[in-house]
Amino acid sequence: MNPKVLRIAAAVATAGIAVGALAGCSGGTAGTAGTGGDAASGTYTWWDPYPQHAENSDWAKRVQDCGTQAGVTIQRTAYDTTALTNQALLSAQDGTSPDVILIDNPAVSTLADTGMLSTTDDLGLDTSAIDENLLAAGVLDGKTYGIPIGANTLALYYNADVLSAAGVDPASITDWDALDAALAKVSAAGKKGITFSGINTEEGSFQFLPWFWGAGADLTDLSSPEAVEAVTLWKNWLDKGYAPNSVITNSQNTVWEEFLTGDFAFAENGTWQVDSAAKAPFASGVIELPAKDGGAAPAPTGGEFIVAPVQKDTARYETTRKIIECMTTPEGFVDTANTFAYYIPPTAEGQNDLLAENPDLETWVSAVQAAKGRTSDNLGTDYPLISEQLWTAVQNVLSGAQTPQQALDAAQSAAQSATGK
Repeated sequence: MNPKVLRIAAAVATAGIAVGALAGCSGGTAGTAGTGGDAASGTYTWWDPYPQHAENSDWAKRVQDCGTQAGVTIQRTAYDTTALTNQALLSAQDGTSPDVILIDNPAVSTLADTGMLSTTDDLGLDTSAIDENLLAAGVLDGKTYGIPIGANTLALYYNADVLSAAGVDPASITDWDALDAALAKVSAAGKKGITFSGINTEEGSFQFLPWFWGAGADLTDLSSPEAVEAVTLWKNWLDKGYAPNSVITNSQNTVWEEFLTGDFAFAENGTWQVDSAAKAPFASGVIELPAKDGGAAPAPTGGEFIVAPVQKDTARYETTRKIIECMTTPEGFVDTANTFAYYIPPTAEGQNDLLAENPDLETWVSAVQAAKGRTSDNLGTDYPLISEQLWTAVQNVLSGAQTPQQALDAAQSAAQSATGK
């Protein structure tokens, strides 16, 4: 069998763990399968993970407008996030790939590793204006395979009323020591400190990574002293009563439900809760997640990339490029940001334009500027294998089943066996 087809088949088998269904993603109910583009009639196929946006929605109209500007009709099909990855891999195996896909950023390397994606160089796309830290999620072995349409990430929401009653200034929380001191004051004032998601899924890794990276740890060495410091921080919060035991099973949605009770000072969550926070029955705000020794911790990026599968008819690429360029103008990035729960544009110009409209998003823009793709550092398809060991280690520590060093030593050994590195 063709080696490329073998790689695609293997990727299909493992795609379920490659893309965790995070609350920050925009997926919904699965759609129907696409039928491929028809060059003779000027039809180009487009797949995205937004089934909640029907054909009469502003989003669908934007997609069609970009097709019109390129001189073609867009045939759009929507799937939920995980189903989209599986369908993309299957279509490549069958030779029926669409012209354009919007795919969850950790899945870009999964698709690229099979050889099914065109590079941005192949398409003649200019990525020089894209923030390097955001573009990195689409880079594998030095080649770039798509453009982010925006990014969401994590920060620390706070209840201003709880902090005020405890005598805590949120602006003072710039490192782990300051956060610990704030949690101690909140606890002494009779309120709950912090809630987060430590669940044994990709959501658990997603929420742990800012503390892991903020300690200076690296995903290629899960048992480093820095990694131990990060998981010890979370464990200490449970032991001191600053965080509830529910964090062991919390999803990010559950975290938010706990925060909205008004009992917690802090909740780790994402840009997708901006509107909900504004409607909360208490005054709230947001600060960047602090790194251990100060400054903003890199938080993982969510959001989709626009990618172009390889086509037998390479003459299609010129029109594909026009469609992608239309979707990734500065104005297009801001439109996407406003459509999808404040996705932050991936360019400085787009971010400035967004802030001109929504100055309250300044903290989120800064958080995205400091953020990092989960598959960055050329981890590619190794990331989901490493992530599973990371969330398993966190679970074992928070539950008391293992010490931090024991759990992370086991995680590192298992990750090396799984990746062969």
